[in-house]
Amino acid sequence: MIRPRLVALDIDGTIVDGRRPPSPAVLGAVTAVAAHTPVMLCTGRTVVGVRPALVQLGLRSGVTLTSNGAVELDTATLTVRSVARFDAAAGLARLRERFPGAVFAAEQVGIGARVSGPFPDGLLAGTLTEVGPDDLCAEPTPKLVMYWTGRTPAETAERAAGLVVDGATVNLDHELPWVSLVPAGVSKASGLARVAARLGVDRTEVLAVGDGDNDRAMLRWAGHGVAMGQAPPEVHADADSSTGAVTDDGLAAALHRFF
Repeated sequence: MIRPRLVALDIDGTIVDGRRPPSPAVLGAVTAVAAHTPVMLCTGRTVVGVRPALVQLGLRSGVTLTSNGAVELDTATLTVRSVARFDAAAGLARLRERFPGAVFAAEQVGIGARVSGPFPDGLLAGTLTEVGPDDLCAEPTPKLVMYWTGRTPAETAERAAGLVVDGATVNLDHELPWVSLVPAGVSKASGLARVAARLGVDRTEVLAVGDGDNDRAMLRWAGHGVAMGQAPPEVHADADSSTGAVTDDGLAAALHRFF
């Protein structure tokens, strides 16, 4: 691959491991690259949830994609530039039918979320307002998420096999019993393509690194996609190369390979 002109990075499982801050090696590598090449975060986190990562990394320019590409944030001012929303009521009904006992959250951009019940501490950011099922999707949202309480990621993936929701893109999580829905056609790849076009960067000049189901389209679209070491086999299959696990500073190694 030619020297990348744009770098797109997932956060959880790529830059950070759990609730830990970026390691010194990862922080140093990202900072060094960002000094001369645009680095943008592409995450499933919400606008509220991404802010700590931007502060930790010292990123103060360009664009950040949140909510799996549904929301575009100006990194310098932390103002929302665009939002893709959808009516999630049909998706909510499908998920409630397939995952009994699950709890749900519909994002409210820049605020938090409407939730159907309690989520584990730390999974959601911002102000959480508990509402009844009829009010959860009272207004269009960029992202609906589901947490299947008491179940494993494997059980969730098995139950989600073949799941199709009209008008939505479905993503799973290999570390949590979690399903997320965003508007159809929206992904980290679609947002990244839009930003690259504005910058005059060809897809062959884009480096993307990630570990999850919601990273797969981005890894396929980029000129070079790198899968983190702990990523599931299907993510590695969609990447051009692999690096070490997040616990082994795999992102730092990947960036050193190209810069």
